Amino acid sequence: MYLMLDRNLIRRDPDAVKAGGKRKGIDVEAAVDEWIETDSSWRALEVDLQAKEAKMNQISKSIGMLMGQGRKDEAEEAKTLTKAIKDAIAEEGPKSKEMEARMRALELGFPNIPHESVPGGLTADDNKIVREWGEQPKFAEQPQAHWDVAARLGMLDLQRGAKISGSGFALYTGLGARLQRALFTWMIDHQTLRNGYREIYPPFMVNSSSLFGTGQLPKFEEDLYKTDEDLYLIPTAEVPVTNIYRDEILDNEMLPVKMAAYSGCFRKEAGAAGKDTRGLLRMHQFDKVELVKLTRPEVSFQELETLTADAESVLQILGLHYRVSEMCGGEMSFSNAKQYDLELWSPGVGKYLEISSCSNFTDFQARRANIRFRRGPGEKPEFVHTLNGSGLATPRLFAAILESFQQPDGSVLLPEVLRPYVGVDRIAAV
Repeated sequence: MYLMLDRNLIRRDPDAVKAGGKRKGIDVEAAVDEWIETDSSWRALEVDLQAKEAKMNQISKSIGMLMGQGRKDEAEEAKTLTKAIKDAIAEEGPKSKEMEARMRALELGFPNIPHESVPGGLTADDNKIVREWGEQPKFAEQPQAHWDVAARLGMLDLQRGAKISGSGFALYTGLGARLQRALFTWMIDHQTLRNGYREIYPPFMVNSSSLFGTGQLPKFEEDLYKTDEDLYLIPTAEVPVTNIYRDEILDNEMLPVKMAAYSGCFRKEAGAAGKDTRGLLRMHQFDKVELVKLTRPEVSFQELETLTADAESVLQILGLHYRVSEMCGGEMSFSNAKQYDLELWSPGVGKYLEISSCSNFTDFQARRANIRFRRGPGEKPEFVHTLNGSGLATPRLFAAILESFQQPDGSVLLPEVLRPYVGVDRIAAV
């Protein structure tokens, strides 16, 4: 089983692992110290076990020779010594397994190390705005929030959605349902036909091995919906799509692998109680187009820039104002090494809302999922770097369209690219 950080890195530079955790607001100092101490004892024990096994094998081979030479007493002594060594191995072997299990348990708490370019800091105030696109729309009067626009135009019924499934589940109706379908259909067309991604339609349920591979398990189990069996509803298509190549070695010519997948997403949002609860701002079920890349290590940060640009292109074509923020260490996820957030302006709510996170995970996920590539015939396999980003999630995109393009007569003028998918130019009250 592969884990998240290279053990040679932990041994060689434990201070870097401690500093990486600190930059993400995760204290791993004591755990790293314990890991180093356990690893030293484990390796010494492994050397001793290997020496004992070699000696036992050597003595075992001599027994037949001694018996053939009529040296029965010496052969019996050799048998006795062999048994003593075998008993010692039987006693020490479980200790070695316990030590390694403890090391693996500790490793699960070591986050990926932020890239050197990541801004310092632990809160959203420390994030760095790297660029903006477009301008905030202007209105003669205060624009309505999307939940009011959608209710007035018969596009969304949150009350009946809650009656059917509970809070955090939306019921799209009429042209609202058609706009929802238009969004993810156009976005998957855009990313595959224009930006060169291969379309994937993944399962919406995965096993625990898949969630371990991308880092949701064991740390974020409370946010997942689990069935009675070893199956979970996916929190994002990142999980099944990244795991397509789990335990495989790719040919060098295959890289980069670029995949775009539409899926439903299911999240308990256990750690976000009370945040952005109105309308579509935080849902337990939502639709999303996910972008996933598998790349060679030396180009992964360049590939992050193009992946982020591909996600941005959706907002640019729709004509929606947004900004790109580079996340500081404390605002990044447990698994990534660098992260950009696309923050969409929501005029009805009056603030920027995160619509996409685009991340480079370096070899962190690839180690867990054992995804490797070979540069040439006979060369040693290396871990790929994995990247992903939303391209995009629909709820806040749906909301921003209603809020940004509402008209003085109460209608919503749709972005031109969506009109063939929806079948109308604008949505008005019947």
